[in-house]
Amino acid sequence: MRAAFACAALAAASLAFAREKTLEPPQTVQQGQLVIAQARPGSRVEFDGRPVRVGADGVYVFGIERDAKSATLVVREPGRDARTHALTVQPREYKIERVDGLPQHTVTPDPELAKRIADEQARVAAARRRDDDREDFLHGFARPAQGRISGVYGSQRIDNGTPKAPHMGLDIAVPTGTPVRAPAGGVVTFAETGLVLTGGTVLIDHGHGLTSSFLHLSRIDVKTGDSVERGQVFAAAGATGRASGPHVHWGFNWFDVRLDPALLPPH
Repeated sequence: MRAAFACAALAAASLAFAREKTLEPPQTVQQGQLVIAQARPGSRVEFDGRPVRVGADGVYVFGIERDAKSATLVVREPGRDARTHALTVQPREYKIERVDGLPQHTVTPDPELAKRIADEQARVAAARRRDDDREDFLHGFARPAQGRISGVYGSQRIDNGTPKAPHMGLDIAVPTGTPVRAPAGGVVTFAETGLVLTGGTVLIDHGHGLTSSFLHLSRIDVKTGDSVERGQVFAAAGATGRASGPHVHWGFNWFDVRLDPALLPPH
């Protein structure tokens, strides 16, 4: 974890202060890691066969899946042969977390509620498809709230005794009403209350397909289309949706790839 964190921090610092230079991608990455790198302007980049946005300054990003075993990066710089990087992916051991006291109807929903949940999740997924050239991520990320870490990325969840999908974010235990601050600048792409699983939900787009998600909020102070700055209060923590107690759930995505907020470069 320390190696990945250091790599991400170095990338952010290098790109912020020496953007005229190219930054080679790391040869070793971790599951759940965000990678920030830089090629010559005008380059084309593919990650595991997927085209990657390259900024006017050559900056590009990609993310490593929770269970990735290997990864391949292809960089085609102007006037040069394509370079293929076979990245070594370091595996991680994930915890098993048991969570009790959840509303049972959200753990084993009936068909009607299951359809509503699927519809809500589809709208959230659509908000994560945004891909623009903003680069708010270059300045690093701050924690949205300060508190005890009550849930970690990648852990296998057992909810009310029922095995569920892995927990794909960082939970910070704080009292209801605690201000939630933007970890980096961006644009709000989703802001709704009352979702079955996630309750009050806000998504902030940081550019290049990178999105922060905040769930279980008790109050939302922004709307879709609003711009936010790092450190700006945009919501309050709560226990809405499928939650056993008040906390901030911070998720982080590269499009549909869920990444570990604990590995993000710090501000």
